[in-house]
Amino acid sequence: MKIIKFLGIAAILVWPLSVQAGDPPPFPEFTFKRQKPPAAGVKRRINVQIEPQSEVPPKEAPAKNGDAPVPRTATYSWFWDLVPPELSADAPARLRAAFDQLTNPPSGQRITAPRLQVLQDIALAEGGHILRETIGTRVSPALVLAVIAVESGGRVDAISGAGAQGLMQLMPATASRFGVTDAMLPDQNIKGGVAYLDWLLGEFEGDALMALAGYNAGENAVKTHKGVPPYAETRDYVPKVLAAYEVARGLCKTRPELITDACALNLAMN
Repeated sequence: MKIIKFLGIAAILVWPLSVQAGDPPPFPEFTFKRQKPPAAGVKRRINVQIEPQSEVPPKEAPAKNGDAPVPRTATYSWFWDLVPPELSADAPARLRAAFDQLTNPPSGQRITAPRLQVLQDIALAEGGHILRETIGTRVSPALVLAVIAVESGGRVDAISGAGAQGLMQLMPATASRFGVTDAMLPDQNIKGGVAYLDWLLGEFEGDALMALAGYNAGENAVKTHKGVPPYAETRDYVPKVLAAYEVARGLCKTRPELITDACALNLAMN
């Protein structure tokens, strides 16, 4: 029998907080694709599209100091047709446009999102660390879940080809900058990742898309390009995290409206 437990801050802080490096990989991702209503007399069918499982991809080293962008076409380049990437654009309007693109994408387009179960597993394993580190910050626990799901799929031992480490894929320089001595430890990794996200949200005056772009490419790249850098990885990363956030906020007792909103996790446990 499934019992729904509404976990507040006090309850979450006493959860078991360890994850073994040998945990199995996360479930495959899925997306829903809108279909036209069937013609009269035709039996309605439901199509579920499942993304094939793959290893955590190597994290591309983004261009720095004005270097040329990565010569690869972004999978979600269409997303930016209606979501202005410029730093000067109105941030609230841009965020609304971004979520509209997620829920109403152009015909034939879609953005993959992790399964709810993947995010729930991450929350069960790391919820105590996530909630503790987000208290008093601009960062929603739901956003942290989304970043972890996209960055590492919840694997504490994930290491990218560029050297990013752990659940939130901290680069060594970033880890050191925010006081992380061992990025492979979940509690330290989450502490550093949340601190960096919080700093980015402050640096870009609460602009969630610029903060996410900065998390992937570095804040200097955002400033140099005066907006989301034209790197294929970054242009794909931002909508992927937003799509994961849409799923993650379904785990909150009260669904957050803003990426900076608090979230008391509402978990289903056997």
